[in-house]
Amino acid sequence: MCGILGIVAQSPANQLLYDGLLMLQHRGQDASGIVTAQGSTFHMHKGCGLVRDVFRTRNMRALAGNMGIGHVRYPTAGSASSSAEAQPFYVNSPFGIVLAHNGNLTNAEQLSQELFRTDLRHVNTNSDSEVLLNVLAHELQASARNYQLDPETIFSAVAGVHKRCRGAYSVIAMIAGYGLLAFRDPYGIRPLVFGSIQNELGDEYLIASESVALDTLGFKLIRDVAPGEAIFIDEAGNFYSKQCATEYSLNPCIFEYVYLARPDSVIDGISVYETRLNMGEHLAEKIKRSMHHLDIDVVIPIPDSSRPSALQLANRLGVNFREGFVKNRYVGRTFIMPGQQQRRKSVRQKLNAMSIEFRGKNVLLVDDSIVRGTTSREIVQMAREAGANKIYFASAAPPVRYPNVYGIDMPTRQELIATDRNTEEICSEIDADYLVFQDLDALNHAVSKVSPSIKSFETSCFDGNYITGDVTSEYLRAIELQRNTHSSLAQSRSNTQLDLSLVISD
Repeated sequence: MCGILGIVAQSPANQLLYDGLLMLQHRGQDASGIVTAQGSTFHMHKGCGLVRDVFRTRNMRALAGNMGIGHVRYPTAGSASSSAEAQPFYVNSPFGIVLAHNGNLTNAEQLSQELFRTDLRHVNTNSDSEVLLNVLAHELQASARNYQLDPETIFSAVAGVHKRCRGAYSVIAMIAGYGLLAFRDPYGIRPLVFGSIQNELGDEYLIASESVALDTLGFKLIRDVAPGEAIFIDEAGNFYSKQCATEYSLNPCIFEYVYLARPDSVIDGISVYETRLNMGEHLAEKIKRSMHHLDIDVVIPIPDSSRPSALQLANRLGVNFREGFVKNRYVGRTFIMPGQQQRRKSVRQKLNAMSIEFRGKNVLLVDDSIVRGTTSREIVQMAREAGANKIYFASAAPPVRYPNVYGIDMPTRQELIATDRNTEEICSEIDADYLVFQDLDALNHAVSKVSPSIKSFETSCFDGNYITGDVTSEYLRAIELQRNTHSSLAQSRSNTQLDLSLVISD
């Protein structure tokens, strides 16, 4: 899960890119980067950390140009600690291309070998995004005639990317001297939307992972980029689009609605907030059936993404809804922290229980999901220490039993608390008195109810069915081994990305 942003404006784009990345900060807190284009020259600044920490006034002043792309990173492939893997990535041949990617390629290793042996291209980091950039560069070189590009040539190159790349990818790229390119994988797994605004100088376009970036910057949402589609906006602001995949279908990642996306976003025409209300309704119905013997005094959400579900659940049960935890908003999301010990420590730093809402009560805690279980266990312990009589726990999502290989940090079965455990065993592991999970059919209905035209979702972390059809048990074992290997390699590597004639803005 990363956040990507692209702008073609009629005035300097640097502040718009900065403000837009702030709206996408929830999608990645490990690294941030911006590249702007001034004619045929790129200006780049990127580094590890939050947007507000990476960019200073001197950096922003150096990001000249009316077009640019930005990225916030949460690592799912490669290294969490290497500044070399901060995006956007750059390659100087052909034309000069910078690229920002959200998702994960499932055939990155095979592509890396092809790039080296056949395409004669060198990949300098462990990032699959750099692989994707070089595949795009090769396809552009193969499609171009007389060293010139036009929209049809660019779309032909994207069609070549679709034929070679597997997995999930939403991409925004800039081609020096030409314009802004964006495309989405043929399954539409990771989100990508675009909108426009008109001013006295002409049309401006914004492309982003979530619609909230458009809303806050004053852009009108036009629509989502379709699965397999590419859009190209040239330097003059002319808009082009084309379906570049021979086979395509919309299968958005359902975990975007459960947890990843902001509630005020609309993804593939579906309000994230509305889906979370629906999850609460379905969960309330299951609780009525399976927990009718329990005396629930109060429903308390675990901030923040579970709040709409918990509120609707409490309303349907006719039980008081209370805020029992106060959140320290200056601590990063524990979900994206790289180590179990760090997550455990961060829970106590991030949340504090108000004993007045727990003391002597039977409490139903509601969370959006249970992944590793570390956070859930600590929160249950905090509730007990605050004086709760009984602690019941409800998850608005089903048990996460399988790795996610499409861009969410759920890479190993050993790290998932639900692997090889039933509900009673998970309940015991988190030390709750009772535990209830949402059913997968109910979750699908909660999301599809908002937009009945969408029939299928990517739900592999719940059911083990991988939509791209290329994820085998051998592949899963391989990425589990690679996870530790990449972590060890990252310890010994410094910043190794080559700047290659790029103007660095610092």
